[in-house]
Amino acid sequence: MSVTHTEVTAEPAELAPCGQPHHPDCGIRDVLDRVGDKWSVLVIVELANGARRFRQLQRAIDGISQRMLTLTVRRLERDGLVLRTVYPTVPAQVDYRLTETGVSLTHLVKALADWSLEHRDGIAHARRAYDAQHPENEIR
Repeated sequence: MSVTHTEVTAEPAELAPCGQPHHPDCGIRDVLDRVGDKWSVLVIVELANGARRFRQLQRAIDGISQRMLTLTVRRLERDGLVLRTVYPTVPAQVDYRLTETGVSLTHLVKALADWSLEHRDGIAHARRAYDAQHPENEIR
């Protein structure tokens, strides 16, 4: 299966279990720690359209604080997904862009976004049905 494969199939993908004695760490936890949070995904989506300065990112990502954006781009830079470039100007200009590894991740993010859009109505329906059957456990 290629990273751009988005076709829904009836059979589950072949995945090795994580956290089992014979397979203690498949690496998925490290990846999910980084790209499993909404801010990282939103930064990656924004940078998929090209290099951005900090304030451009902040304006484009609704609800992100300056501190959270700073932490997010630092983590993405540390993981080799984002490149931070400081230009020798006064005042210094800084921009952020995806590395080659970061660009390769955009295909998976797009597949996830496509899946989300395709299944949004079904998930909303399932939630309503669950909440109707289990009003004491309603999750909001």
